[in-house]
Parts: sequence; C-alpha cells; structure tokens
Amino acid sequence: MSPMDVLLDGFDRVEQAVARVLEDLSTEDLAHRLGGSANSIAWLVWHLTRVQDDHVADLAGTEQVWTADGWMERFGLPLPEEDTGYGHDAGQVAAVVATAELLLGYHRAVHERTRAYLRELEPAELSAVVDESWDPPVTRAVRLVSVVEDDLQHVGQAAFVRGLLAGGQSRSAR
Repeated sequence: MSPMDVLLDGFDRVEQAVARVLEDLSTEDLAHRLGGSANSIAWLVWHLTRVQDDHVADLAGTEQVWTADGWMERFGLPLPEEDTGYGHDAGQVAAVVATAELLLGYHRAVHERTRAYLRELEPAELSAVVDESWDPPVTRAVRLVSVVEDDLQHVGQAAFVRGLLAGGQSRSAR
C-alpha cells in the first residue's frame, strides 16, 4: 500500500462516517445543541468539511469548493466567505443550520476534490514543507494527516450527539 492509498483510505473513512452520521436526521436534529450550547451536528459536519476544503485547496493551489462550486450561496450562512468555523462563538455556531442533503452534498464535493488532488500527487511531494510557522515545519504529509485526524475527531463528536438524540430523549427533554 502506498502513502497515497493510506491517505485516500483515511479520507474515504471520513466520508463514510459523515454519511452515516447524517442519515435520516431532520434539520431540527442537526441543529440541536446539547445543553443548549454544545456544537450541533450541522456545525460539526460543516466545520470539518470547511477545514478540509480550505486546507486541501491551499495545498493544491486551487479555489475552495465552497466558493468555486456555489456551496456558499446554497448554504446562505451569515458568515464571511473565508470562515471555516475556527473560533466560533455560540451565536456563530447557532447560525449554521442546514439539511442533511446539503451538508452531505458539500462534503461529497470536497471529498471528490480531495481524492482528485491525492491521485495527482506524487509520493515525493509529501515531504515538501508547506508551513514554516511551526517547529518543526509542517510537511504536506503532516498537513494531510492533520486534516484526517481533525475530521475524524469532529465526525466522532457528531456521532456522539447523534447517539444521544437516538437514545430515547424526547424533543421536549432536549
């Protein structure tokens, strides 16, 4: 198995987990915030996808799917174009409301762009330094693994929230 195969497998696992976590959830379920203030499933999936889109586009030297393919307009969120969710306050988290179909469509578009980028990448390019502001400097491989790790953490958080929603809580108890 090549390094590209490993990365492709990692991103495929993220895509599969996102699809599972969104399956059959209403917009209300997706927007629900445990305790009234936790990150919602919609926000978590939107955020992990925005970060993947941002980081892969930066590595590839391309425009993000978010703006290039009209996803920003489809979502219609009251957030700046470049916003990925990093550092959001409670109001900004609450502003991210979307259907499962919209979230999954955007995620799959970013996933396909990621796969296309990885298929074009030569293994030797993985060791190129892409960010010198860290010690040690960040290579392309480290950045890609970091995105997979961040995505998996966030989709795991979304799955946890989904499990609590499915755990028999009535809507009035939430």
